[in-house]
Amino acid sequence: MVELAGCSGSSSNAPSSSAAYPESLKELLRPPSPLYAIGRTELLEASPGQLVAIVGTRDASPYGMRVADELARAFVAVGIGVVSGLARGIDSAAHRGALEGAGDTIAVLGTGVNVPYPAAHRALHAEIGERGLLVSEYEPGTKAFQGSFPQRNRIIAALAKVTIVVEAPYKSGAVNTATHALELGRIVAAVPGQIDSPRSAGCNQLLRDGAQVISSIADALGLFGLADKRPTNVPALTYPETRVWDALAPGEASVDNLGYRLGMSVRQVVETVARLEVLGIVQQRSDGMVWRC
Repeated sequence: MVELAGCSGSSSNAPSSSAAYPESLKELLRPPSPLYAIGRTELLEASPGQLVAIVGTRDASPYGMRVADELARAFVAVGIGVVSGLARGIDSAAHRGALEGAGDTIAVLGTGVNVPYPAAHRALHAEIGERGLLVSEYEPGTKAFQGSFPQRNRIIAALAKVTIVVEAPYKSGAVNTATHALELGRIVAAVPGQIDSPRSAGCNQLLRDGAQVISSIADALGLFGLADKRPTNVPALTYPETRVWDALAPGEASVDNLGYRLGMSVRQVVETVARLEVLGIVQQRSDGMVWRC
């Protein structure tokens, strides 16, 4: 764990580090100081132009989870890191999509940086600490308290050039994050939802008020002036097939490893790999190792 001192200095009883305090956070009216971090602190050196915030409701629909996952995978494929809040629902889907796409992700916590929240995300918290970055303005060991999550939202907004809201009710943390982003002059975008769905009311309100519309992966990447570079010769895949296919992007993997990384049973992985083999886009050896063709 390291501590980065901001504008007002840092406490004397916490670990120190030579990592630089993010310039983007100095734009906040109340910059977090100190900022505690676990993981690859070099990710904080990225400019907002290299990071996207993907946020949304904890009570996400399967569609919202899939969209968050696909957006995260598309961004990391072109070198854009994903920032979110490690909450249930959309946040976790965005973090997992980034990790499974072999990309960078930063989780901004509403607890102490060493306190997984919710407890069900203990494994995800640990994986981000190893492969990405966990940050918090709260003292290590601090548990969640009233107001801690709305306060951390300004950090998510400040770190990223673009904040994308996938699903969110009217009065929600995701809309609060988008408000902070607007105040900082950042770009805010939203995925449109059904007009009678409470979990999309916040997104639709943001769109009504001028947020950018995300109707495709190309729309999202276009906010960074980038094009979708994902393979175009891959046939249309189901959601499980897409997850396994993307998980194989870094190279070959065993069936057991794929199941562990994706939270799928071995049977589910075997069946999905078999379908991908029929499509002619993956191969599998007798020892269970799978790779893209």
